[in-house]
Amino acid sequence: MLEVRKLDKSVPIPLYFQLKTILLDAIKRGDYPVDSMIPTEKELSEMFQISRTTVRQAITEMVQEGWLYRIASKGTFVARLKIKQDFIKRLESFNDQIARTGCKPSTELLELKVTEMPKHMCNHFGLNTSEKFVYLYRRRLADDDPIVTVETYLPFDKCAFVLAHDFEKESLYNVLAESGKARICRVTRILEAVGANTQDVDNLNVRRGKPIQLSTTIGYNDAEEPIEYSVARYRGDRNRFEVDLLIDTRIEK
Repeated sequence: MLEVRKLDKSVPIPLYFQLKTILLDAIKRGDYPVDSMIPTEKELSEMFQISRTTVRQAITEMVQEGWLYRIASKGTFVARLKIKQDFIKRLESFNDQIARTGCKPSTELLELKVTEMPKHMCNHFGLNTSEKFVYLYRRRLADDDPIVTVETYLPFDKCAFVLAHDFEKESLYNVLAESGKARICRVTRILEAVGANTQDVDNLNVRRGKPIQLSTTIGYNDAEEPIEYSVARYRGDRNRFEVDLLIDTRIEK
């Protein structure tokens, strides 16, 4: 369990940060599994001979960082860490992205067929609704826990060859790269927050109305022709999104 040791007041490291480091080490070792309760503020204060204010600062930071969560009148518990999604700043396969987080990626193919694209989506392609598209519907998992579903439409005339591939084992972008006309070279992504619908309840193990991070992707080939139209629905409790911003130093703050 928690390693109790005297905090060093002679070093320029704040006491709350020293306590936070001890708690993080215990969580990372597996001493406190997901959803288990850590000692109370009073107990930690007595164990480490520090003020409750100091304890509260350490706990608050760990809650803000996603390591812990609080339940009123019950205590503080170890949270399931959210998966850092940085696909909005790089083109990368789902498997590579999830593997970098230390989780085991997997994919379930829910549907693969030829169909017509919904009218509102055709507007992005400048096409009419009678044209044929390849429809690919997948559920993506991390450590066997569903975290996102992805619906993808691809123009049939350029992408019919994808129907012969196994998308439980293969990456869509790698498959599309087999054809110069279908290879994705640039994407536009739009992120917004929505509530979970009935389909999310069934496929993502969430309750209706819970937060879903909706990502719409339009992928273009090197001729700037739209090839991919995907709608991904990420569980809000299992994902967080990260973006790096470059600051123009010529701009006055």
